[in-house]
Formats: sequence, structure tokens, C-alpha cells
Amino acid sequence: MQDTFLHKGKRKFLVQYLREKIGISDEKVLKAMNEVPRHLFLESIFEDYAYEDRAFPILAKQTISHPSTVAEQSELLQLRGKEKVLEIGTGCGYQTAVLVAMDAVVYTIERQKELHDFAVKKLGALHLRPKFQSFGDGFAGLPTFAPFDKILVTCGAETLPTELLHQLKVGGMMVIPLGKTDEQILTRFTKKSEKEFEKEEFGAYKFVPMLNNTNQ
Repeated sequence: MQDTFLHKGKRKFLVQYLREKIGISDEKVLKAMNEVPRHLFLESIFEDYAYEDRAFPILAKQTISHPSTVAEQSELLQLRGKEKVLEIGTGCGYQTAVLVAMDAVVYTIERQKELHDFAVKKLGALHLRPKFQSFGDGFAGLPTFAPFDKILVTCGAETLPTELLHQLKVGGMMVIPLGKTDEQILTRFTKKSEKEFEKEEFGAYKFVPMLNNTNQ
């Protein structure tokens, strides 16, 4: 697959939809969504529908999130450029690419080896490489590289992974879907001090579950 003028035109319509119907106002998010070719992260059978606000199956029985969900999560991070961001759940690499396009310094981890390998190859081909890309247990985070300015968890957690909060610097934010497997609440934690966090909730979503350990 290539990134044609038709694909670029569809992305412009997607960005217009995100701005007018979803309410995304962060221009850095909209610019990144306009730049990153989502169809290249999907199987070719979904190419014609890649810029509709739909989720699709990807490798390892996982899914790529709706574009609106990617945009909303990215906006909640309040990125201004050059922040050190930990992403839990690389998936196919689309959200990672959006963060890199927003000028974030991205450290990302994926527990599914098949997806990790796919994302490494795809992000490299698009020259949207994160700072560090790892195959490992997302629950453990990346303590070697901590602390992080922002943390984004792209899978639903039934309980709050407190180890990740320890890897967030004071003043930093973590965006995570919290709740049971049938529905989660997109939640943002702002670290006010080493022991104090502000919690905000932003509506119900359905994400794939956050699992520990790794899967070869």
C-alpha cells in the first residue's frame, strides 16, 4: 500500500470530523492525525475504511482504536513538544506514530511479540521511530528510563497499576482506561506530589484488557 492523494484527502475529512463532531481542539493532535497514514497500519482489506471512525482487528487478536479515541487520549496528555512519554501497549504502532508526530520523546512497550515486531518494522519504514521500543510487560513499565513527563496506557486496566504512577514525575500526567472488561472510564491522573494525585474522568470506552507478562 502507498499513501496516495486519495488517502491524504480522506485524512483531511477525518481531521474535520474530529474537530467539528468530536470536539478535538488541540492543533498538534489534529496536525499529527493529518500526517500519519492510518491505512498503512491496517490489513489491506480495511484500506478503504481506514479513515472512518472505526476500530479494526489487527494481529494477535487485538484491535486498533477508533481515530476519535486516539485523538482524545492524545489531547488529554496536553503535549507541548519534547516531553518524555511512556506508552503502555504499542499495538500496531498507530498511536505511537501520532505521539512521535506530535514531537514527543516516546518510550513504548508491547507484550505481544507479533505486534511488537510489526510495529518496529512499520514505524521504521515511516521514519516515525520512538526513542525506545520494547517487548515486555506493560505492568512493570520502564523503570530504567523513569521518571516520565506523561504516561499513556492504551489498554483497559481493572485496577490501577500503581507501579506506573511511581514512574511519573511530579507535575506529570497519566491517561488510562480504568474499569471492568466490558467498559472502562478514561481517566487522567496528575501527580501533584510524591503522594498526592488529582483524578479526572472523561467518559466510558471499551478497550482491550491490560494483561501482565508477555506473549511470544
